[in-house]
Amino acid sequence: MSSQRVLWLGAALDDAAQRTDTRIEIDPADLTTHGVIVGMTGSGKTGLGVVLLEEALLQQVPVLVIDPKGDMGNLLLNFPGLQASDFQPWVDTAGTPGADAATKAAGTWRDGLASWGIDGARMQTLKDAADLAIYTPGSTSGVPLNVLGALEPSPDADAEARADEIEAFVSGVLTLIDRPADPVAGREHILLSNLVARAWEAGEPIDLATLVAQVASPPIRKLGVFDLDTFFPADQRMALAIQLNALLASPAFATWLEGAPLDIQRMLFTADGRPRGAIVTLAHLSDAERQFVVTLLLSKLVSWMRRQPGTSELRALVYMDEVFGFAPPTAEPPSKKPILTILKQARAHGVGLVLSTQNPVDLDYKAMSNAGTWMIGRLQTERDKDRIVEGMRAAAGDTDLGALATAIGGLGKRQFLLHTTRGGAPRRFTTRWAMSYLRGPLTRVEIERLMQGIAAGTNKAMPARPGGVAAAAGDVPAPAAGSASGDVRAPAASRAAPSGATPAAREDHHDAAVVAPAPPASVPVRYLDPAAPWAAELGARANGRRMEAAVAARVHLRFDDRASGIDHTETWECVWYPLSPHMRAADARSVDYDDRDLRTEPPQDVVYVIPDAGVREASFYRDLQRDLEEWLYRERSIEILRNEELKLYARVGEDERAFVERCRAAADEQADAEAAKLRDRYEQKVARLQQRLRDAERRVQELDVDTRSRSQQELVAGAGALLSMFLGGRRSTRSLSGFASRRSTTVRTKERLESARGKAQDVEAGIADLEQDLADELQAIADRWNEAAERVTSHRIPLDRTDIRVDQVVLLWIPT
Repeated sequence: MSSQRVLWLGAALDDAAQRTDTRIEIDPADLTTHGVIVGMTGSGKTGLGVVLLEEALLQQVPVLVIDPKGDMGNLLLNFPGLQASDFQPWVDTAGTPGADAATKAAGTWRDGLASWGIDGARMQTLKDAADLAIYTPGSTSGVPLNVLGALEPSPDADAEARADEIEAFVSGVLTLIDRPADPVAGREHILLSNLVARAWEAGEPIDLATLVAQVASPPIRKLGVFDLDTFFPADQRMALAIQLNALLASPAFATWLEGAPLDIQRMLFTADGRPRGAIVTLAHLSDAERQFVVTLLLSKLVSWMRRQPGTSELRALVYMDEVFGFAPPTAEPPSKKPILTILKQARAHGVGLVLSTQNPVDLDYKAMSNAGTWMIGRLQTERDKDRIVEGMRAAAGDTDLGALATAIGGLGKRQFLLHTTRGGAPRRFTTRWAMSYLRGPLTRVEIERLMQGIAAGTNKAMPARPGGVAAAAGDVPAPAAGSASGDVRAPAASRAAPSGATPAAREDHHDAAVVAPAPPASVPVRYLDPAAPWAAELGARANGRRMEAAVAARVHLRFDDRASGIDHTETWECVWYPLSPHMRAADARSVDYDDRDLRTEPPQDVVYVIPDAGVREASFYRDLQRDLEEWLYRERSIEILRNEELKLYARVGEDERAFVERCRAAADEQADAEAAKLRDRYEQKVARLQQRLRDAERRVQELDVDTRSRSQQELVAGAGALLSMFLGGRRSTRSLSGFASRRSTTVRTKERLESARGKAQDVEAGIADLEQDLADELQAIADRWNEAAERVTSHRIPLDRTDIRVDQVVLLWIPT
């Protein structure tokens, strides 16, 4: 392998486990298919991780290190001069004077590096290769990390990335307060996610304090098809808001609002594009806080990753020093989803993930099977070894897994087995000496001293520490005075509508009046509430003083289909806006409004834009209603799924997977019924054959007894005939003749016995063939009905004219 672009991990071992001169190197691009380092405590796993990161930094590859134990800050303990004074602040002086311990440590490192041909120049190259920083979320000992800045979406993030970021943020916050973090079934998760998504979609700023206030008084009325108070009652929402507010009000939480923003680009690269090494230490955090940070950090990484152009080179390396609890095989912590996403998608973007763990059972099987590079050290138990071998099976190709298991069992300290899916036999190697001083876990005081020293007087451009703490969160605000119970809304933000988007954004050429034109008495007048969920789509403004005319309609639809047994009713609402003299039903906008959206009292101090449409004429509304009914009759229908062979139809709203499952259950019933009839027929045939078999076996037994009896008689007669020969006379002749007759009879009896046995065997074979035929036919039945269950087509249910009833047509004034 070329030395131009390689990661030098160590040297190969010979059969006697002795170090050779053969360097063990891997191509950085190999890590785009990710890696796993496994080894028990004391195996040298952390040292291998440090060496791997050193090599990546030497190759100008930025690294993001997630450090649950606090060991990886050792990367900053790089002393090219190898002077005892450099080592003295960091050595363990227990039982030894500080100067002597430092001298010993410096000597040990100098000799160890020299044995690998590493000098101060290479160490200085590493030191100059990248800026390194230790980030300490929730603490000011290192570079504080403002993880709650994650309430702002990543720039240029697509819809999927934004959804993932929202899920990660909400899951992390709920984990902090020990609430269910289920994004599908958890009410807390669904409410918080919808609140953040609404703000992001509207371009409105939102922080955690605002989110807490909105939990108490959400600016939304429905979640799914249910009214908000039905889905999540107000008293339970307030309990959640109080719990979140307690988190915000805690003095210990203030440090979570400080520091550098959670910006992956800034953590990995300087402003001029040079690489950085970002070490995010979690040793000082609780398990819930660690989940929060890792989930947010990796979700932001996924968003950043998806914005990068494709490459086959290693663009960035993510290293997690201890993955225990973050991607387990049986549980679903919030951190697991972004970890699996990176393993599945990062290769195309040049991002590699290396996971390190003591125990292979700590890691989900899907994560293990997605790794292309394995570095396996000494393991504690045979079960651990078996787990590793099983996890590698999907990615091992034609590798001899038995030999692999044997090789793993013979590893010693700082010895590893390297296996890659790019081919070649696994290689045993020992790690090279780390250029960083492996001091062990750093305390918060040591991290603070280390980071201050680096930021104060070196050539490293470290992220600046914050000047202060963000504004402290107050209590959850109470609903505004006079608000209706159950209808507390945050006022909609006043935003200018996009140019050309709605009439509110254009210059108006009509006359305006302080008195609205009156429609016919049969047409009610309503005024749009700007806080309605769909008001912003029309350009409605909370403080708008110009009222523009629209028409709103509510229609009752009934879909009745005898073939499918469907009798489904639904309510459909629409708005025509802007109005024109020649309105068509097809111009309507479908909206989901309720009576709270349409106020009966006009706002004060407004003017009315007089439309060209004839809103004063009854014929205008009558023609519009007639056209709407005709258009709905032609265009409106519902589609359901059906299975013609099973004569099954889906219910309205039933998704394909649920319907297919129902079809499979029905198909199983049909198959069981058909199989039962088939078994009945075969049971009769088998019963007849079994009776024949019993008869044949009984005949065999009878002939067997007869044959043994005749053989015995033949033996006695033979002995008598032989005696008669010695005595002589006519009697001896008769005896010999009788013996021959008996002998012939015995032979015939034996032949009949063999024939009977053959017939019994034939019957047994017939039964076996019949049972096989039954099994084949049963399988054919199962296959046929399984295929029938999957044959799903679409079934359209149109409207009859009599099934369309316009319940409401109103003149609606919209504030712009």
